[in-house]
Amino acid sequence: MKLTGVLVPLITPFDAEGGVAVEALERLAERVLRDGASGLVALGTTGEPGSLTAAEQQVVVEVATRVCREHGATLIVGGDGGDARLSLVPPFVRPGEAGVLEYFRQLESPVPLAIYHVPYRTGQALSARTLQQIAELPNVAGIKYAAGGIDDETMLFLSGDLPDDFAVLGGDDPFIAPMLALGAHGGILASAHLETGKFVAMVDAWRSGDLATGRRLGRELVGLSKALFAEPNPTVIKAVLHARGEIPTPDVRLPLLAAKMVEQMPVS
Repeated sequence: MKLTGVLVPLITPFDAEGGVAVEALERLAERVLRDGASGLVALGTTGEPGSLTAAEQQVVVEVATRVCREHGATLIVGGDGGDARLSLVPPFVRPGEAGVLEYFRQLESPVPLAIYHVPYRTGQALSARTLQQIAELPNVAGIKYAAGGIDDETMLFLSGDLPDDFAVLGGDDPFIAPMLALGAHGGILASAHLETGKFVAMVDAWRSGDLATGRRLGRELVGLSKALFAEPNPTVIKAVLHARGEIPTPDVRLPLLAAKMVEQMPVS
């Protein structure tokens, strides 16, 4: 399996009664795939999985699976199902780099792993060498790389000798253009709920060597990404999608609170 292009980590829309708005979720999944996204991520952080019941999680995965099959798209799931399993670097315990490597070496999964490296959430930094060792594991297909910026370890990792079938997907939306310039294969981008086609065009431009178009779209989209992450994700995204009439409410579940600055966001 090759992970490339723009994968959208789906929000979970809620209806006026507080339940999962299944029809809105399906319409949203359909729309981003029609607009060119290569796949979806279900039950990622953007989908608020920790606030969903097991039954609600199952519904989300079923909807995403059905839509992806209809479109021949890739599905990554933060749990069971899909073409790959989004697997977070063990958070909070900070097991050390050797512990992280061994954890993924022994993690059993019926589908390949897409590692989620996000040290500002997990508390566990990883060196370029450890990331390269993870990339060489036979059960690992790729990585969502969200280190909070571009640093020396990012440069060393992306310039290293990575397996041909291993995908690097940028996971920090404001930094996706420089990640693509350094050789990333695409991105898991919550911002691509909006302007999906432009994000797809930007990734395609960088991947095809059209640097002028890639730079232009990168400049256009970085402001959008920063605005969408000005408050805890996915509060602003949900508010804008609601203002555009794509989901029935902008509601999130605790510990998140509704976004406050949405009036400054474009809704056309």
